[in-house]
Amino acid sequence: MKQTRKIYDRAFKEKAVQLSYERHNISELARELGITAPQLYKWRKEVEEFGPGSFPGNGKLKQTPEQEQIAELERKLRDAELERDILKKAIGIFSKNGR
Repeated sequence: MKQTRKIYDRAFKEKAVQLSYERHNISELARELGITAPQLYKWRKEVEEFGPGSFPGNGKLKQTPEQEQIAELERKLRDAELERDILKKAIGIFSKNGR
């Protein structure tokens, strides 16, 4: 028989992590929540690493703020390069017509 993977929503994960910091026995908490202790530790590590960007869902990438800033700057650079190339072509076209 094939097992189906249980999917937990963001609110559940955040509450579980919060409770794990308040309680001393994480294994007991995990049993009460119906999850495994390693899963709870994994969620805690994710919150420590990504903070508010944890548990984005729907296959979105988790990025640190620095990674997000780098991605944004790369997008802006690509846009600026495309704009520059278009303007170069336009200048070439208009300078030929002016002769």
